[in-house]
Amino acid sequence: MKLARFTQGGITRIGKVVGKEIVDLSAIVGREASMRTILADLDQLRPQLQAASGSTFALADVILEAPIADPQKFLGIGMNYKEHAEEARANGIPIPTSQLWFNKQVSCITGPYHGVEKPAVSERMDYEIELGVVIGKRCRHVRRADARSVIAGYLIVNDVSARDWQHRSPTFTLGKSFDTHGPIGPWITTDDEVADPLDLDMVLKVNGEVRQHHRTNDMIYDIYDQIEYLSTVMSLEPGDILATGTPSGVGAASNRFLAVGDVMRLEIEGLGHIENTVIADPAVAA
Repeated sequence: MKLARFTQGGITRIGKVVGKEIVDLSAIVGREASMRTILADLDQLRPQLQAASGSTFALADVILEAPIADPQKFLGIGMNYKEHAEEARANGIPIPTSQLWFNKQVSCITGPYHGVEKPAVSERMDYEIELGVVIGKRCRHVRRADARSVIAGYLIVNDVSARDWQHRSPTFTLGKSFDTHGPIGPWITTDDEVADPLDLDMVLKVNGEVRQHHRTNDMIYDIYDQIEYLSTVMSLEPGDILATGTPSGVGAASNRFLAVGDVMRLEIEGLGHIENTVIADPAVAA
């Protein structure tokens, strides 16, 4: 299934995407349900959700929102693709010897086709295409061999980064957490629909020009390694999002940063695409 949040007629609901349409699931999950609660009960709800045939809308007639608006955790791993780690090292950034995790504050989350603000205080705004893993079960101390069993599904993450803020302190949080710098979507593709998440094609374009094009098999620590490592430290909860790393080709490597009006299009095999236009910081636009 492809589970989405959408707004139609001023009301935001949860639905499933079928072709070019979206089926309203409110009759099954209720209008007040959050995606997190649905994911927590997905095994039980799955037969009803798959059979649902409620009100249907054309995708072109709705606004797709971030599939999860309120995850308890939005975590990212740095320098986790071999070629990206090498391009970072070429720019004087040491390659970490273990998994390098950071927080993206949940307030940065925005929808798959929403505008992304260029901060007035940053001249080094960058893009990063990443496979997003969505946790489906509360878990702790997960063995690598069992890691896939706790995954609800996958989405696309644009880990937008203000590089000049990212490197001001030992942690990346500020540079990763400007408002609107976490576009996700376009929906959650459930795990059963993805044959092999360890080998997916991924492409990011800026204004139609390919900037990043790799496969997820270039990860240093694959998604199962990541779940094992994180769950050693903390409980993972339904709806938590893990941004699993970006490949080479980021703007920082070639000193090509984003400007107002630039359009980023990100596509991952089997997961759809998201597209975000860089807009002016509202503090400046006002």
